[in-house]
Amino acid sequence: MAEVILSQTQELRRGTVVLACLALLERPQYGYALLETLNDAGVAVDGNTLYPLLRRLEKQGLLSSEWNTEESRPRKFYRVSPEGSRVRTGLVREWQDLVDSIARLTQENR
Repeated sequence: MAEVILSQTQELRRGTVVLACLALLERPQYGYALLETLNDAGVAVDGNTLYPLLRRLEKQGLLSSEWNTEESRPRKFYRVSPEGSRVRTGLVREWQDLVDSIARLTQENR
């Protein structure tokens, strides 16, 4: 039973990572810092999931990126684009509608 719950929890979280990234990247962050912030916030994600997601969101025009080469190790910083901000606003609205719907459904079935 615990394995099934874990598996289903991972499915639920998978769709929330995009919204979480768009919310957090209002301020520029590099990938590893974003990964730590997400995990600290309880949005479990690993690097093998996050980095391809960031590249995909950038390709879709929802993020922009910039290399910082001033430190000893170059880092790529990501930030939400204007289009990404608009998409985030729409996703937050959809998320809230979904939360409200699930709350109603779970209350009705008690």
